[in-house]
Amino acid sequence: MSSPSKRREMDLMKLMMTDYKVEMINDGMQEFYVEFHGPKESPYQGGVWKVRVGLPDAYPYKSPSIGFVNRIYHPNVDEMSGSVCLDVINQTWSPMFDLVNVFEVFLPQLLLYPNPSDPLNGEAAALMMRDRTTYDQRVKEYCEKYAKSEDAGAVPEEKSSDEEGSEEEYASSDEEVAGKADL
Repeated sequence: MSSPSKRREMDLMKLMMTDYKVEMINDGMQEFYVEFHGPKESPYQGGVWKVRVGLPDAYPYKSPSIGFVNRIYHPNVDEMSGSVCLDVINQTWSPMFDLVNVFEVFLPQLLLYPNPSDPLNGEAAALMMRDRTTYDQRVKEYCEKYAKSEDAGAVPEEKSSDEEGSEEEYASSDEEVAGKADL
């Protein structure tokens, strides 16, 4: 049990030392948000998402759960829940992978190379196969509407009820000041 928990701590620290903005959800190291930017040279470029990561007790032997908090238009992401259908994470995960791999390889690959034959969002998959130009345009519309940096910062605070003590502090006028400073 200590080996998975040490590995969890090590992987989380490694992720925090990268350029990714990491925000812990509770006191433990098992749930957190990561700010993820859409890959360059893709219709997702310029989009910023808050991605919720859950690490199971058996991590790294069991894969992390990954979900987009703000909306994204993609065949392999459930539009309402944000759940990711990602083969590598859900089925072929190996302890050789770490959290940095998720954000530097797996998620960018998912956005760059969607798999419409295994959809969680059937409408996006059908549109992608039928009319790639319109699909790309819809992706960009979603990025404009739901994936700006202020969207990635604000969404979890509205949805999360896990942080009772610190959440109440954020609900004070300090949040308004911080929100305006981000603009």
